Amino acid sequence: MARDLKFTRNIGIMAHIDAGKTTTSERILYYTGKTHKIGEVHEGGATMDWMVQEQERGITITSAATTAFWNYNGDTYQINLIDTPGHVDFTVEVERSLRVLDGTIATFCAVGRVQPQSETVWRQADKYGVPKIAYINKMDRVGADFFAVIDEMKEKLGARAVPICIPIGAEDKFDGIIDLVAMKAMIYDHNSDALVNYQLTDIPEKYVDEANAWREKLVEAAAEYDETLMEKFFDDPDSISEEEVIAALRKATIDMAIVPACCGSSFKNKGVQFLLNAVMRYLPSPLDKGAVKGTNPKTGDEETRKPDAKEPFAALVFKIATDPFVGRLAFLRAYSGKLDAGSYVLNTRSDKKERVARLYQMHSNKQNPIEFVEAGDICAAVGFKDLRTGDTICLESAPITLESMEFPDPVIGLAVEPKTQKDLDKLGIALAKLAEEDPTFTVKTDHETGQTVISGMGELHLDIIVDRLRREFGVDINQGAPQVNYKEAITQTVQHREVFKKQTGGRGKFADIIVEIGPADEGVNGLQFIDEVKGGNVPKEFIPSVEKGFKSAMSNGVLAGYEVPSLKVTLKDGSFHPVDSDQLSFELAARMAFRHACPKAKPVLLEPIMSLEVVTPEDYMGDIVGDLNRRRGQINAMDSTLGARIVKAYVPLAEQFGYVTILRTISSGRATSTMAFDHYAEVPAGLAKEVIEKSGYKADDDE
Repeated sequence: MARDLKFTRNIGIMAHIDAGKTTTSERILYYTGKTHKIGEVHEGGATMDWMVQEQERGITITSAATTAFWNYNGDTYQINLIDTPGHVDFTVEVERSLRVLDGTIATFCAVGRVQPQSETVWRQADKYGVPKIAYINKMDRVGADFFAVIDEMKEKLGARAVPICIPIGAEDKFDGIIDLVAMKAMIYDHNSDALVNYQLTDIPEKYVDEANAWREKLVEAAAEYDETLMEKFFDDPDSISEEEVIAALRKATIDMAIVPACCGSSFKNKGVQFLLNAVMRYLPSPLDKGAVKGTNPKTGDEETRKPDAKEPFAALVFKIATDPFVGRLAFLRAYSGKLDAGSYVLNTRSDKKERVARLYQMHSNKQNPIEFVEAGDICAAVGFKDLRTGDTICLESAPITLESMEFPDPVIGLAVEPKTQKDLDKLGIALAKLAEEDPTFTVKTDHETGQTVISGMGELHLDIIVDRLRREFGVDINQGAPQVNYKEAITQTVQHREVFKKQTGGRGKFADIIVEIGPADEGVNGLQFIDEVKGGNVPKEFIPSVEKGFKSAMSNGVLAGYEVPSLKVTLKDGSFHPVDSDQLSFELAARMAFRHACPKAKPVLLEPIMSLEVVTPEDYMGDIVGDLNRRRGQINAMDSTLGARIVKAYVPLAEQFGYVTILRTISSGRATSTMAFDHYAEVPAGLAKEVIEKSGYKADDDE
C-alpha cells in the first residue's frame, strides 16, 4: 500500500553562518529518535557535518540529507531533512537543495538577527517558491531579542513574520515559550535532554497581557486569509477554535503570505519539539505543492506530473556525490510515479537509457538500501554512467524535462600542479570527480603554460577543494597564488569580411563570410547568432559551422585570452566554392573573423565585483572606509545596529585577496565581513594594461 503523502515533509534548514542550523538539525535527529546521542558542532561530532573539513572548521560545506519520523496528533510523519551550508562560497548547495524542497526552516540568531547571508538564502527560497517557518535560535545568548528579529525580518526581508509563540524571559533567564495557538506555557527543565524536557502549564500571570496581545495579532493575520474567520473575529474573537487558526495559518504559509515565527535555544534543547510540531502543522506536503511543470523534450509542449505513485515516473537529480564505498551517488527528488531498484530510466539531457542499480535512503553519509522510491520522496541512487546536477530522469514512454537550476560562474582561480608524475593521473581523476559534484567548480588547462587552473566561488571554496584533493584523493600538489577570473567584452559594432583560402595540392579550402560583430542585446548570455544571408550565397548546410566557429572562438578573447561571455554576430553575406568549400572551411573562417574583427570593436577587460558587508565597532569606521577606498571600493550604505556600524560596498575581487586578515589587523579582531559575487564591470584602462601584459597572451592566427 502506498504511503499517504499528506504525512511527508521535505524540508531544509537555511541560514547565515553560525545561526545554529546544524545544531538544530542534530536536535531534530535526537528528538525524532534518529540518533541516541546529541552531536555537537563545536566538538566536531555533528552527524550532519560528516566531512573531516566540516568537523575541523565547525562549518557546513555540503548539504547532508537524512530521513526521520515524528509523531504529531497521533499520526507518524516522515521528514526528509536537508541541512544546508551558511557560507556564501557554498551557495550552490543551498540553491540546489531549495530547488527540490517543499518547505524550509529559516533559522536566525537572536543576537545577530537578519545577517547578509540570511537575505541571500531568503531570496533563493523566494525564487523557487518555497514556504518558510522562521526559527529564532540562541535565545539563551547575551543580547538575545526575539521581537527585534521579527522587526528586522519585516524591514530587511519584506516578510510578514507572525509569532506563533513568544519567549518566557531571555538570555540566561530564557525559561520557555508561550504557545499562542493553544495559549499554554512550555516551561523547560534547564538540565534535561530527555525527549520531553518541559512542562505544559498555564501562562504565568506576568505574561498574560502580552500573550493576549500577540494572540490577537496572530488570529487577525489568520483571519485575513479566511472570510468566515474574519466574521467570527469581528463578532467574537474568543469563539475561534485552535483548529480554525491552524488551518488558516497553514493556508497562508503555503501561499507564502505569512511566515510563522517561533523561538528556542537548540543548544540548550529548548523549543525544538515545538518547532517540529509547527513544521507538521504549517509547512506543505508534496500534495499541497501540487503538480510539477515540465516540457516534453520531443514536442516542446508543457506537461505536468502529479505527486502520485500511479503517474509516470519523473525525478530531478539535485546533487552528485562521491562515496568511498558505493561510488557515485545521485541524489534524486521523485516528483511522480514509482521507481524500482534495478530498473531503467531515460535521462532527457543525453537522451540515453540508464540503469538504476541500487536505491538508498540517506542518513548523512550512511545509506540504508531501499527497494523502490515513490512520488514525493528524496533518495540517492547508484549505477548511473552519465548523470549531472539538474538532469531529469523519467519513464522512457513518458518523457519530460523538469526545470533545471542555474549556477553562477566561478570568479576566482588557482593554478595547481602535481608534485610527482605518479600524482598526475590521480589529479585528473580527482578533479573530474569534484567538478561532477560541484557545478560552481571548474577545471581548465591553460594552453599557454600547460598549467591546470581550478576555479571556484571564493578563497574558502578553493581552500576546501585543495584540502580534499590531499586527504580524500591522496594527491600531493603545489598551488599558485589565487587569481581573478577576468572576462572580455567588445563595446562597438563592426562589419568584417573574412576570406579563408588554402591550396595545398588536390582539393583546397575556401570560405568567404561578411559578418557584423557587436555587443549582445541586454540580458542575453552566450552567442546571439542571426542569419541574414539571402539567395543561398552561403549554403544552408554551412551556416551552423559559422555559428560553431564563433562559439568556440569566444572561449579566448583577443586582449588576454579570457572568455567573452556574450556576443552578437549577424551573418550578412558571403560566397562559396562548389568544390573547395566545406563545413570546416566555414568554421575556421568564423574563428579567424572573430580574431580579426574584435580588436576593431573596442574590446575591454571585465573584472568580478564583489558585494562586501563589514560589521564594525564605531571606533574603526574611519580606518575601514579609508582602506576600502584604497581598494577601489564604492561605498553604498552605512547603517547602525546595536552599537555597531554596517558598511556596504562594491569592491573588485582583485583587491580583496587576504582581506579578512587585514580587516582583523585594522579592527583588533573586532570587525567581521561577508563577501559575495555581484556583477562584472569594466577594468580601468591603466590596470587593464597591466593585466594584459601579465597574461603574456598572444593570439594564434594560424588555426
